[in-house]
Formats: sequence, C-alpha cells, structure tokens
Amino acid sequence: MHHALIKKLESFESLSDDDRSALDALVPKVRQVGARVDLIREGEVPENVHLVLDGFACRYKVLADGQRQIMAYFLPGDFCDLNVFILDQMDHSIGTISACQIVDIPRAAIDEITASHPRVTRAFWWCALVDEAILREWLVNLGAREANQRIAHIMCEILMRLDAVGRVRDNSYQFPFTQTDIADTMGLSNVHVNRTLRELRELGLVTLKHRVLTILDVDRLKAYCGFNANYLHLKNTRWVERRRATWLGRTEGA
Repeated sequence: MHHALIKKLESFESLSDDDRSALDALVPKVRQVGARVDLIREGEVPENVHLVLDGFACRYKVLADGQRQIMAYFLPGDFCDLNVFILDQMDHSIGTISACQIVDIPRAAIDEITASHPRVTRAFWWCALVDEAILREWLVNLGAREANQRIAHIMCEILMRLDAVGRVRDNSYQFPFTQTDIADTMGLSNVHVNRTLRELRELGLVTLKHRVLTILDVDRLKAYCGFNANYLHLKNTRWVERRRATWLGRTEGA
C-alpha cells in the first residue's frame, strides 16, 4: 500500500512506478513523535523539510502575551513547508497536535527528485498552490463567517483532505483537536467553541466521541457553512478518473 504522500500527489498527477519508487526513497526513515511536541520553533534555522506521514500537526505563532494563533493544519501526506530550507530562520513554529509519524527530508533529496521526475515536480507545485488556497480560505473563514460556520467549515475541509489520502470511513475521521486548539485556530474563546460544538450536535450534523468526528449529513453541513471545496482542487480530471477506477475495483471485488 502506498503511503499518504503518494496518495496525495496522485490526487493531482498520474505517477509512474518509477515516480513512486523515487518517492518511497524520500522516506527511508520514519520517526515517531509524541503529541504536543515542537518539530521546529520560531527563530531556529531550518535544515530539513518535515513530512507528516501519519497524525496531525500545525503551524502557529505565539504572541508576546502568550496568545497562540494556529495558521495551518498538517494532515497525513502533507509537507509542513516544501521550501522551508530557503529561510534563514523560522518566522513561525511547527508542532504536533497528535502523535505523528514524521520524515525529515534533506534539501538535496528534494532537489534530486524534482530534477529527475517532472510529474512529481508538478505534483509538488500543486501542493504549494493548494496550501496557498487553503490559507486564503482560512482568511475568509476568520474574516467573513460566523463562529458556528467557521467550525463547521473546517470540519468539512478536514473531511475532504483526509478522504483524499484514504483516512475517512463512513464520514468519520480522527479529530484530535482540543477546544483550545479550535479556539486558537478560529479566533474564538473556549466557551464559544463549546457552545458551537453543542449546537452542531443538537442540529444532528455531527457527533464527536473519543476523538472521532462523524459527520451525520455531509450535504447539510456543507450547506450550513457554505462550504465549496473548489479551493482544494481535488475534483480535477485526473482525480475523478482515479476515484472512478478505485470505485470500479471495489465493485468488481464485491
């Protein structure tokens, strides 16, 4: 079975066996990192690209008064920042939210694979473009949506992103975020987050048990927050063809 990075990249580009072998060579050594551990802190000098193979991490900054703002979630298959080694020093921190499987990829390895595998390079470009699109959508989320819509929107986004790498089952997925994590992401208080989660449950839209979120009615939740997945760029022709082939394979094997 291909790891999460390959699954993610194949959402954007059709990869050859040679491409997949080269990507496998990027992850010869995986390290286990516990929850709530910084992978790199603001002010440190970046040397490697961090790849999340399993688990959840985030990009964040801490203000002088101790207030934290989370600016991105990293899910299985995500680079924490593909070009981070260009920086003289980090202007933000990256930390785990749950226990994670992390791969530290040297710059030379990134340079080598992009020089030799044009389809992988195009897929990397897609990743960077989608990261920027997600950031734009998060800005819209914070600036234009009501608090309850913000939280519902991020639930829909995570569903789509995890589904692309095979981490969703029956509209359920791991949701390791605390109320404080959500508050620090959405610019809300813990009390407001608690009230919104309760409202979403009472409306019959979601359940949250033992750190597993189940979306009971995906279409209703999307309508509730005005979710449009176009910014994730998953429904391009290549992605549709791959999902269709997967569906046909399951049907034939049934």
